[in-house]
Amino acid sequence: MQYHLDTIPVWEVMEKETACPLCELYQKCELDEIDRSLGGSVMEPEARIRVNERGICQKHHKQLFLQKNRLGHALLTDSHTKELLKKIDALKLPDERRGLFAPKDGLSTLIESLERMNASCVICENIHTHMERYLYTFIHLWKTDQAFRERWEASQGVCLPHAAELLGCAQKHLNAANQRAFAKTLLSLIKSSLAQDEKDLEWFTLKFDYRNQDKPWGNSRNALERTVNRLRGRCIDRDSE
Repeated sequence: MQYHLDTIPVWEVMEKETACPLCELYQKCELDEIDRSLGGSVMEPEARIRVNERGICQKHHKQLFLQKNRLGHALLTDSHTKELLKKIDALKLPDERRGLFAPKDGLSTLIESLERMNASCVICENIHTHMERYLYTFIHLWKTDQAFRERWEASQGVCLPHAAELLGCAQKHLNAANQRAFAKTLLSLIKSSLAQDEKDLEWFTLKFDYRNQDKPWGNSRNALERTVNRLRGRCIDRDSE
């Protein structure tokens, strides 16, 4: 697979010093895709064909609805529903004439067909394509740009899900020695940041003890948000960092 570099967005998020620069990039991609889906792409034949075929997941339907562009959202959903109705019409029930000799998993094909109808999301797929490019760019910059490597080593690292994705990309594009060097730094940053999160989180819980009510909060007020976002990727409070 051929990748092209997109260094400016990667550098920009690194300079923000967020808890996870890749979560920052993901959120930007997601917002752009939501906006694009309700903008000009609503009327683009190629985009509509993809939406009709792939559909949109529950999470992104909710985000589309919150944009309050009901007409654009309705147009996307209507054309996709028309396509689904054709597929549903083509489904076949198990042959009841076989009676006792019918296989026990006679509904399996029907179940699998229905599951496939809601297993894909065109917005998720577009975001995934963007993120693959950013992951590759991140690894390329780490390998070739000393200033970027220094900024990375002074950062808070990334969340655990994106750590795994970065290592997967490093495995594809770095030699064995560089893979080990990158993994060593990555794990060190994660351990350091998560240890601080845990320390702040523990103090947050202790602040509810009346004996500590007059003691300062320190950095513990948003420790819960930070810890959850580091463990699972940004999912609580955009400004939690």
